[in-house]
Amino acid sequence: MMFQNFEVLSSPDQAAGRIARLRKGFAASAVNAIAVPRSDEYLGEYVPACAERLAWLTGYTGSAGSVLVLEDKAHIFVDGRYTNQVRAQTDPAVFTYQDSVATPLASFLEASGLTGLRLGIDPWTWPSSEVTRLETALKAIDGQLVFLPRNPVDAIWDDRPQPPLGAVTIQPLDLAGQLARDKLAMIAETAARAGAGAVVLADPSSVAWSFNIRGEDLPSTPHPLSRAIIPASGRPLLFIDKRKTGIEAEAYLTQLADLEPPSGFDDALVALGKSGASIMIDPAVAPHAVSMLIEQSGGTVRAAPDPARLPRACKNAAEIAGSARVHRQDGAAMVRFLAWLDDQPPGSVDEIAAASRLEEFRRTTGQSMQMPLKALSFDTISGAGPNAAIIHYRVNTKTNRRIEPGEMLLIDSGGQYVAGTTDITRTIAVGDVPHEQKRFFTLVLKGMIAISLLRFPEGTRGLDIDPFARIALWKAGADFAHGTGHGVGSYLSVHEGPQSISRRGTQELLPGMILSNEPGYYRDGAFGIRIENLVVVREPQTIDGGDRPMLGFDTLTLCPIDKRLILSDLLDPAEREWLNAYHARVRAELSPLLSDDPAIEWLEAATTPL
Repeated sequence: MMFQNFEVLSSPDQAAGRIARLRKGFAASAVNAIAVPRSDEYLGEYVPACAERLAWLTGYTGSAGSVLVLEDKAHIFVDGRYTNQVRAQTDPAVFTYQDSVATPLASFLEASGLTGLRLGIDPWTWPSSEVTRLETALKAIDGQLVFLPRNPVDAIWDDRPQPPLGAVTIQPLDLAGQLARDKLAMIAETAARAGAGAVVLADPSSVAWSFNIRGEDLPSTPHPLSRAIIPASGRPLLFIDKRKTGIEAEAYLTQLADLEPPSGFDDALVALGKSGASIMIDPAVAPHAVSMLIEQSGGTVRAAPDPARLPRACKNAAEIAGSARVHRQDGAAMVRFLAWLDDQPPGSVDEIAAASRLEEFRRTTGQSMQMPLKALSFDTISGAGPNAAIIHYRVNTKTNRRIEPGEMLLIDSGGQYVAGTTDITRTIAVGDVPHEQKRFFTLVLKGMIAISLLRFPEGTRGLDIDPFARIALWKAGADFAHGTGHGVGSYLSVHEGPQSISRRGTQELLPGMILSNEPGYYRDGAFGIRIENLVVVREPQTIDGGDRPMLGFDTLTLCPIDKRLILSDLLDPAEREWLNAYHARVRAELSPLLSDDPAIEWLEAATTPL
């Protein structure tokens, strides 16, 4: 059984009737508008089938966005990654399209002129930080934010799937690198130092990291949907359905915390409020309903960063070693795939066949190397020609097309293994690709190499280095509409904060953080290019002749970059030196894993010096 399903999951024609049904509930809720986000009650990027509310309502299946439904109009807000996708998946007779970066929902409301608007939301699906922005915007137009007692989509979703009950597993100490009791003690100490009575961990990835557990509730992110309350003193409370835990996991967890059903979370928050305690909550990752329950019960909310988030982002030695191990294995699977693809007659392979075969290689390589593929870290993006220009394209049986001679295949993929998470993009030539596409491929490569070679002082943030990935494109009058890099978890979410390399990357880059390095270029209706490696921030090192240590990146991903698409005269000597050294390392580290595989001949040819 494959992890990825290529069937069409939504239809543009489903929205009109569902939007009409949603509007019928306005009067009973005393609202004249409702906003529905992509996120669920855990505010996750990836959500279970029972929480695919935005997709069910609108037809749009991207991993970020929201819809504002007014009495006579409906607006969908998405960022630049999904501009093409949202138009392909939704009915333009029902929706208008808004840029969520240039005009976020709150800014749209403030400028709308919709005086007196009463906007209904489910406070479990919006973070407090966004609720504050919405309240401010509505106040400016004499409007009001109305907190609905039930999610408005659930009220009309007759065949809504049941919540998931994926099995919980224990993350071994040799992979976690730190005992759960020590992590929990650190969090409790953080609360005590702040004078707070407890910390609410609302992010399931923070719960999974803190307790050294993983789960199967989501198709791509191996954390169990759960929450926790960590008091400054006393036993933690873990809110998780015991049907997920099994005997071994339950025995392990009861040594660390009192286990409570998810339904008991509200009552526990009310009890905290009644105690008069000050409770630490991260307003960026906790549902606003959490703060509401505490404050309405008499407690005080102390806004503070999730105390597990930064330690989770800064991988320890065991996690980095595990990531290096899975990247060698994943690199071997990629080489087997690329060798197979090159062996097929141009025009004989379609996008689904490429994605399916890559998953197969990941699975069989994992079995042979004793590190089984547990899941894909996201649905593989396999786009050829014009489909590759759709930044987060998800191929299905309706959009699937053959990779024709003279086109490029953009394949962005990754795996979840117990020792780590991978994410890699390669853009591959099929036949003789036009010179113009090679030029842009080389400009993108220059940006990727610039990040790879970068040295930077302590205190540097992602937004400080993001331009280095774009300079070559900027000089050519081009750019790309996504960040250069996102954080990556350790057998957790493939998209992890707070670190990023982007215009909004305000987090200081710290040793141990794993990030993607993935500049790109996309020409609508023609082609798309992205080259992605994962990198880890290394400890500051002294530079000969320098007067202060500098941080830098070590590359984790091991896979050849298609030399057929490189115009070598556009690379400077340092860039060629980096590429040749990288390919020599790829060949040295992957060859032992492919010694009995015909793909080794392809690897040797693909990594010869430029």
